[in-house]
Amino acid sequence: MKKPADPLLLENQLCFALYSASLQMTKLYKPLLAKIGLTYPQYLAMMALWEEDGVTVGALGERLFLDSGTLTPLLKRLEAAGLIRRARNEADERQVLIGLTPEGRALKRKAADIPGKAICATGLSLDELADTKRKLEKLRAHLAA
Repeated sequence: MKKPADPLLLENQLCFALYSASLQMTKLYKPLLAKIGLTYPQYLAMMALWEEDGVTVGALGERLFLDSGTLTPLLKRLEAAGLIRRARNEADERQVLIGLTPEGRALKRKAADIPGKAICATGLSLDELADTKRKLEKLRAHLAA
């Protein structure tokens, strides 16, 4: 008879598998992003802004699953680097709008090869990657509910 798995063994933890995979993914990106002067969280913010420029801090935070306490210092660093501008929304002074500078837009070209390098490093096929991404998004949605 097979002994039941110990629920407190580290190797049996989904949370640890996710955490350690995330650490390895961030480690993979670090040297790639250093070449363009970004940290991983800054890269995520820039990708969101390359998709949709001129969003509010709140909308960007929702998109990245970050609260304003985490996002604001990150945005201040991007602004100091000359990649974004933050400005109060004239229609609603409570909102801060984030806009890319010409330098921020130009950085997209420098970052263009990063996703391909990351995909190659995973050793997974495109179908496996797509399936993994779908499963993680489903997991995130269930955890958020």
